[in-house]
Amino acid sequence: MATPTPHNVRDIMSRDCYRVSPEMSITTLAQGLALHRLPGAPVVDRHDNLIGFISEQDVLGRVLDSIYHDDEAPLVKELMRNEVLSVTPAKSITDLAQEMLGAKPKIYPVVEQRRLVGIVTRRDILVALLTIRRH
Repeated sequence: MATPTPHNVRDIMSRDCYRVSPEMSITTLAQGLALHRLPGAPVVDRHDNLIGFISEQDVLGRVLDSIYHDDEAPLVKELMRNEVLSVTPAKSITDLAQEMLGAKPKIYPVVEQRRLVGIVTRRDILVALLTIRRH
């Protein structure tokens, strides 16, 4: 049986995605990003509402200070970005690919009624486009 051709973000998003709390230390965050091999993670409140995003780039310098200068590691809420580019599950894969040509996030939180329902990466989009091309 052939795999159906993906059309929307819903078809390719990761539903069980790594997410972080604003109260998490950036050291714990960095360990989680490394473990999950992600360049960043959505920040959610206790109801899974998307409230921010934090990337490796956002924390790299602070982790370095924490390790080499024995500084206290700040919390995610101190470094996260509150303005987050996100998409809905119904967003067309090709429309998102077009938007990615201008916007540079590597990961887009997938949000439905403010709640985080998954993530989609540039790699997910690239693989989906190649699948569409084959059909």
